[in-house]
Amino acid sequence: MGITNLTELEKLASELSPVDHKMPAFFMGHGSPMNGIEQNNFSNEWKNSVKNIPKPRAIICISAHWETKGSKITAMENPKTIHDFGGFPDELFKVQYPAKGNPMIAKELNTLNSQYPIALDHEWGLDHGCWTVIRHMYPNANIPVLQLSIDYTKDMNYHYQLGKAISILRSKGILFIGSGNMVHNLGRVAWNRLNERNYGFDWAIEMNQLFKTKIKNADHQSLVNYKSLSKSALLAIPTAEHYIPLLYILGMQGAKEDVSFFNDECVGGSLTMTSVKIA
Repeated sequence: MGITNLTELEKLASELSPVDHKMPAFFMGHGSPMNGIEQNNFSNEWKNSVKNIPKPRAIICISAHWETKGSKITAMENPKTIHDFGGFPDELFKVQYPAKGNPMIAKELNTLNSQYPIALDHEWGLDHGCWTVIRHMYPNANIPVLQLSIDYTKDMNYHYQLGKAISILRSKGILFIGSGNMVHNLGRVAWNRLNERNYGFDWAIEMNQLFKTKIKNADHQSLVNYKSLSKSALLAIPTAEHYIPLLYILGMQGAKEDVSFFNDECVGGSLTMTSVKIA
């Protein structure tokens, strides 16, 4: 359904007019869903990451946990909280994150660039890659939140270029968050060492450091073609869904923007929580 009256047009113009600052963009290593309810080093850093930035008009999150055929953006007024996991305490399943959506911003994304079509979605909501992180950043749920899906039919460069195409919204007060993990191999997790601080296998440490070096040097093409970086790459990224959100955020980096890292730790040997801020 398109915009049908002057009131909607005026609201859209108001919500999406340029602001006097450019919002940062984040890639967050989200790790276990339990981080959504725990006060730990990771969740504390998520909270701290937005202390000194302007209040966003809205947040658009690219989560590893929403893969679709074709890109989609949530377009409902009240996105539901999705508990897309199992085997965790009841306390986690009881969490609701009642942030509003923003159909007007969804429509803007829907019409932004014909080369990268993004369909409106009214069924999804906010999955744990999104709400477990954002509820620490904005605990009052007073910022509208939308989710952008990952089109599993596209190659890595498509996701990088789509990030570049939509980055214009950063100048309109939109905060982008990519949520996944740079190194993410659940099949190799040392479950008996999950509680050991910063424990990583040699190949995980190697790849995490290599990723950071490439990010610092803005060598984005190497990161798009990550399989060619090292023999350890396929151990670090056996499937790409947790890595792809990083490519969206790297695509948003401007020529003079800096990058910084936080939560730079390994978990269980084969996961890294390393997070990136572009500003």
